Amino acid sequence: MQEATAIARIRRKYSQLEQALDERARRLWAASEALELGWGGVTVVARATGISRTTIRAGITEVRSQVEAPSNAAPATPRVRRPGGGRKSIKHHDPHLLAALEALVEPTARGEPDSPLRWTIRSTRVLARTLKDQGHAVSHSTVAALLNEAGFSLQANRKTREGESHPDRNAQFEYINRLVKRFQRRGQPVVSVDTKKKELVGDFKNGGREYRPSGRPVEVRVHDFADKELGKAIPYGVYDLANNEGWVSVGITHDTAEFAAATIRRWWDEMGRVRFRNGTELLITADAGGSNGARTRLWKVALQQLADATGLTLTVCHFPPGTSKWNKIEHRLFSFITQNWRGKPLITLQAIVQLIGNTRTATGLTVKAALDPNEYQSGKQVSDRELKEVQLKQHKFHGDWNYTIHPIRN
Repeated sequence: MQEATAIARIRRKYSQLEQALDERARRLWAASEALELGWGGVTVVARATGISRTTIRAGITEVRSQVEAPSNAAPATPRVRRPGGGRKSIKHHDPHLLAALEALVEPTARGEPDSPLRWTIRSTRVLARTLKDQGHAVSHSTVAALLNEAGFSLQANRKTREGESHPDRNAQFEYINRLVKRFQRRGQPVVSVDTKKKELVGDFKNGGREYRPSGRPVEVRVHDFADKELGKAIPYGVYDLANNEGWVSVGITHDTAEFAAATIRRWWDEMGRVRFRNGTELLITADAGGSNGARTRLWKVALQQLADATGLTLTVCHFPPGTSKWNKIEHRLFSFITQNWRGKPLITLQAIVQLIGNTRTATGLTVKAALDPNEYQSGKQVSDRELKEVQLKQHKFHGDWNYTIHPIRN
């Protein structure tokens, strides 16, 4: 998070200064920023500005040589090339390279800056080899630089606490991406759903800092033991990918499949129905576990009730085990809610709802929130007969992860 903050800060400064700096001033400014950051500063500045690491290191050498030079030494002649001088970028020589690279790492059309799923786990060497086969003369280091410039990150297959990497992990991401695009082209809603971390209600310490009068921090409890009267808040969210809007229901009892389905119903009634007046289908992307898990019987029964109540045909796609961080709601909605209430004790349920509802971003995110006072029973069992009544049709590809539930017409 600190690196991301530093990159954003330097990128903002560079955008303000870039036009006023010549080549040498740009090099020295980047070098001074890298030196100020310390270890890893060269990489951070390179990612933020697009200036090559070689240029930044040359600037650092130049800065240090000026500092170490004797006071009576003659000043060095500044090296400034004429505008447009220097070696041309590979994108200048091969204008189709970036499009070819993006087509490899992201199954979306060129020109869309924000895809439903922005991810890549392919190595730079594999990408470079594939690009060479397509006629692009490029090295793996250049591929890495282009990916960084385009905002991609390299995600390696590895074991996580959530489970091992599934062999069909890539294929499932690609399948979800295709379905998302298909629904969006038809003007049908696509949402990402999940439960946010449960929060203690009361005067407990909350991570982060906020501006206060000097020497007057908000006093909170020393120990984080749940208050029996106030209990915990359970935020469950629904994020609309197309409109950058979110709905959050704050539950007070248990995080169950019925609570999850009730939240989706609330989103549809309060926000979705107005946004998608011609909506007849709904695509839900969700994690593989939790209250909306792929193996949770009650989730499917609750979805059948949701389909019957709304008349929507529901298609559900689960992310493979161990990949919950790719769920859009995590970094498009929940992360901003956390930022909005950082450093603020979550004194009451009403305060939590208000803080969530006041969450906004510069990119246009809007959020609505409401308390769900209903009691949801945990450990509720679903019989084979009840499950059989669900009008569920599994997809040909991984029917355990991808399925459609049709409303029962009376």
